[in-house]
Amino acid sequence: MRGNTAKIAVCGVVSALSVVLMMFEGLVQVASIAIPAIAGCLLIPIVAEAGAGWALGSYGATATLCMFIAPDREAVLIYLLFFGYYPVLFAWLSKIKSPVLCWLAKLGVFNTAAALEAALTVYVLGIPWEDIPFLPMPWGLIALAVLANLVFVLYDKTLQGLIREYFRRLHGKLAGYFKN
Repeated sequence: MRGNTAKIAVCGVVSALSVVLMMFEGLVQVASIAIPAIAGCLLIPIVAEAGAGWALGSYGATATLCMFIAPDREAVLIYLLFFGYYPVLFAWLSKIKSPVLCWLAKLGVFNTAAALEAALTVYVLGIPWEDIPFLPMPWGLIALAVLANLVFVLYDKTLQGLIREYFRRLHGKLAGYFKN
């Protein structure tokens, strides 16, 4: 019973901390991508110690609460469509033996989520394309897609490093609390 109690407690604390981070995004408007990314990274200990199912439950709780109370709808969309579940998906995608297939899968997931987020931002949230200035169309859209993919690769490598450091520094100290 001790293991499940610890899992529930950690999932609750991580979900609460993620919601608080998403609430702070309303104070720091320029962090609409960074805050959801950090909130997603908080799932690393849950994936490592409790498993993907528990992490997805924590993601679901956080996403549901954020939809109702977080001030920045675009940040919530970014969390919902990519950063919230990606640490769980990272664990599954990292099991692909071929590095080329692994990266194709990761980039496919990211680009699908990015396209869906852009479409929902424009057509559901009502933010016109003209309010997203970058460069004249179509080159601006192409440059934005290339830069977004480069940032995703950096995020993926950073997530990999965070996971490695978690296992190196904390896993041994925390694993005993999650045993059934």
